[in-house]
Amino acid sequence: MTLLTETRQRDVPPRTAPTAPRTTRTSVPPLAPGAVPGLGHAAALLRDPLGFLGSLSRHGGVVRIRLGPRTVCVVTDAPLVHTLLVALAYDCPRGAVQDTLKTAFGDGLLMSEGQAHRDRRRIIQPAFGPDRMAEYVAVMHQVTEERAGRWHPEQVLDVAKEMNHLALEIVTRSLFDARLSEDATLAFHQALPDMVKGQIVQSLYPHPALARLPLPVNRRFDAAVRVLNQVVDQAVRPTGARSAERGGTLPALLRAATDPGTGRPLTEADVRSEAITMFGAGTETVSTTLTWLLDELLRHPEVEARLLAELDEHLPAGTVPTPEALAKLTYTRSVTQEVVRLHAPNAFLMRTAQVPVDLGPYRIPAGTELLYSLTALHRDPDRYPDPLRFRPERWQSGGAGRHSFLPFGAGKHKCIGEAFAWAELTVAAAAILRRWRPVAVSGTRAREVVWTTVQAHGLRVRLTPRGARVPRPDTPPDDRVGVEAPPAARCPVSIPARAPAAQPQLPHRSGELRTAAARHAAWVVGRNLLTPPEMTRYGAYALHELIGHAFPRTHGANLDLLVDMLGWFTILDDRFDGPPGRRPAEARAVVDPLIDVLHRTGADRTAASAPVLSDPAPRSGDHLLRAWHDLWSRQAQGMSPSWRARAAREWQACLETFPAEAEHRARGTVPVLGLPETMRLRRHGSCLYPFMNILERVHGADAPAALHAEPALHRLRANTADAATLINDLYSLEREERQSAAAFNTVLTLQRIRGCTRSRAVGAVRARVARLRRENDALRSDLRRRHPAGRWYLDGTRELIEGVQAWTSTSDRYLVADGPRP
Repeated sequence: MTLLTETRQRDVPPRTAPTAPRTTRTSVPPLAPGAVPGLGHAAALLRDPLGFLGSLSRHGGVVRIRLGPRTVCVVTDAPLVHTLLVALAYDCPRGAVQDTLKTAFGDGLLMSEGQAHRDRRRIIQPAFGPDRMAEYVAVMHQVTEERAGRWHPEQVLDVAKEMNHLALEIVTRSLFDARLSEDATLAFHQALPDMVKGQIVQSLYPHPALARLPLPVNRRFDAAVRVLNQVVDQAVRPTGARSAERGGTLPALLRAATDPGTGRPLTEADVRSEAITMFGAGTETVSTTLTWLLDELLRHPEVEARLLAELDEHLPAGTVPTPEALAKLTYTRSVTQEVVRLHAPNAFLMRTAQVPVDLGPYRIPAGTELLYSLTALHRDPDRYPDPLRFRPERWQSGGAGRHSFLPFGAGKHKCIGEAFAWAELTVAAAAILRRWRPVAVSGTRAREVVWTTVQAHGLRVRLTPRGARVPRPDTPPDDRVGVEAPPAARCPVSIPARAPAAQPQLPHRSGELRTAAARHAAWVVGRNLLTPPEMTRYGAYALHELIGHAFPRTHGANLDLLVDMLGWFTILDDRFDGPPGRRPAEARAVVDPLIDVLHRTGADRTAASAPVLSDPAPRSGDHLLRAWHDLWSRQAQGMSPSWRARAAREWQACLETFPAEAEHRARGTVPVLGLPETMRLRRHGSCLYPFMNILERVHGADAPAALHAEPALHRLRANTADAATLINDLYSLEREERQSAAAFNTVLTLQRIRGCTRSRAVGAVRARVARLRRENDALRSDLRRRHPAGRWYLDGTRELIEGVQAWTSTSDRYLVADGPRP
């Protein structure tokens, strides 16, 4: 492909949308910042596809990015995407990602263009006509009832896997009047990821010939294509008992049709090409959306209750759904629309300008590849206020308009199965929720995994019959054959568990925590700490759950303060994963203004008298500073001078660890640091000391002065900070092993200074955590006896460290994302 700036101008007049206003058009759209020599923006796109694509809208409605030697234009404005798909559809056909599949599956409806596409669409359209929908809905209901009827009480389901099987069975039975064997179904789902990954990697090749090389990714792609073709053959082959096809099925329509271009019947290759399109498009996206739907209902029980009430009214239990009944489920439709908006399945799609076109104020040369992300468009805060919040009610007032909501595309290539998909989502969800109440397995949640689609991985639920008592989240799964156990904790070696009574539980306040999380997300975006697209990954950390575990009796403004504090510190800490973490001067430039706030408003001034930062045009980094000023003021308000002085000292010690670590990395002294020096440096870096101070704000009074004077309390606090640091090191180990910068991790330090294996180092860290806890139990018991008035503070240190373990073992913060396997 030619570079955008080097494209040869063809002698063809540019086309525009008929209603496009007359504007002065620039030669090329702006180039997104951050391109790396040789790679361009490819690394950023692969590392965080949704965050990167969502960030581009700030640079314009059309933005250029570089993927290796190629330049691609990303269309970030929803009306311009609509223009691309409708007014410019003839001049901008399918792009490189879709072209990869053309060689594998032929020129079917999904891949064809122009007259061939229109002819094939006319042939297939009757299969999706309104007169067929009642039959399809009945089959959808029957298939879901049969599959859900095979589940058992207390069974643990891998939701994504089960919804994949359900969606494939619905497509097979309704469109093809066929049944696949379990082996074929399993083979289909095992092959699909390799096909999708290969599709992406091959679309990024600088030359198509690379797809023919015997590279591992190419071999896996070719093998996946063979498997998918074999599975589809089972569904469409007219042999044996199925030699007399039921009229109206998709294969029957195709075999009865003639090619308008040649006047000849369609070939079996044509039939297979259309079948594979329906299997692929009708399975993965619907199953992913069903998974997100169940996940959102688990997070929002009030939405589930209202949805079930509507089903009771318009679709009583035991009745077979009809299209007329589905039309009355207006709230259910709002719920499914909001799921599709927030979790749009298509991460990105592409078109190619075959002639020069005008798109908004920009002139796009012929040969330019155009990319757009429905996920990013549907999370645009300008069109969907509070975009990362699940709010079905936004659709009851009409949403943001048809040009801003494009889950099935627009124009001549709009998905032919849109009505089928909406019906399938509603019928399947209704049948499942009527029979079962899913209960999330502790430590699991749906998380985004992005290829060409945004898939939902990780959600596991335990099934309870509707109407039965909901089991406790920590109820062990049953031992029947075929029942899946919950996933193991994501740690190299598990830390010894405490007694069950010591584990904090959250069910009684999950609603309050979710509300606090929503307020925190608004605070983060409002303070410009993160952009709305960046909030997706950040939200997966579930920091509010750490606060819920560690401070189980905290409510109201103090709960908001704690979540905001932890979120701010996490964002600050992530900043030092970049250049400031390796450049002492940059680290100092970030940290010194933060420490200055403590000096101005710490020991000798009340928060109310603190100066206000009022620069109307903040420089880079000032957003963190302004947010910190707000947080420190909220912490210190109403607290005693001695508390403020102690808190200021300990926050400064925490912040000073960032330039200290940067200095060690710059000098190359991280590998030579011994264990005691590493632990001293990191003891304050965990921010456990400031959070131990907040125990007093939450309680509403300082801990007794005599308790603070105890050397045993100082030891207890140091042990608490050390234990939190070591637990963090265990769960972050895999991620830190893969990062380029030298990591301050105790496991890695032990491997180096003792020359031991990874497993032995992990074992030593586990043992140290256990010793610290035992020592703290003894210290706590002695201090309670001598300072009974400070019992609440001592108990708070225990809850704090156990909250750290409960959250660290379940959060997505330390997951290592799997990349393409080229």
